[in-house]
Amino acid sequence: MQLSAYLSFNGDCEAAFKLYEKCLGGKITMMMTYGEAPEEVKGQIPAEVQHQIMHTRLEVGDQVLMGSDCPPHVACEGIKGCSISIGIGDPAQAERIFNVLTEGGKVTMPLAETFWSKKFGMLVDRYGVSWMINCQPAG
Repeated sequence: MQLSAYLSFNGDCEAAFKLYEKCLGGKITMMMTYGEAPEEVKGQIPAEVQHQIMHTRLEVGDQVLMGSDCPPHVACEGIKGCSISIGIGDPAQAERIFNVLTEGGKVTMPLAETFWSKKFGMLVDRYGVSWMINCQPAG
């Protein structure tokens, strides 16, 4: 069994996943637009959104993050009440990832030492995705 997060966006899924790919050192292994869907699906999607992402998959090691742009007939309310948590052993890498994800976003808890972690911080990135960075060096 694999448990993965699936993120919904309002037209900026491609840009978000390209940032996550670069920031997290992963690889986008699948990205399909609505315009690339089979004709029976594609015909139901307005031309102005066929360039948006119907499904994408990012692999980071053995972890998977997936997402899409909401179809036009579905209200995209963003991500509420959930965060993507990154556990990492290297404080410098934790800081780099935090800083990249913070660009254009909002820090909700600065990255700092806590009683449980060498570094912990929370943010909402420019795409509205909440993240928690937790650095607990191996030991």
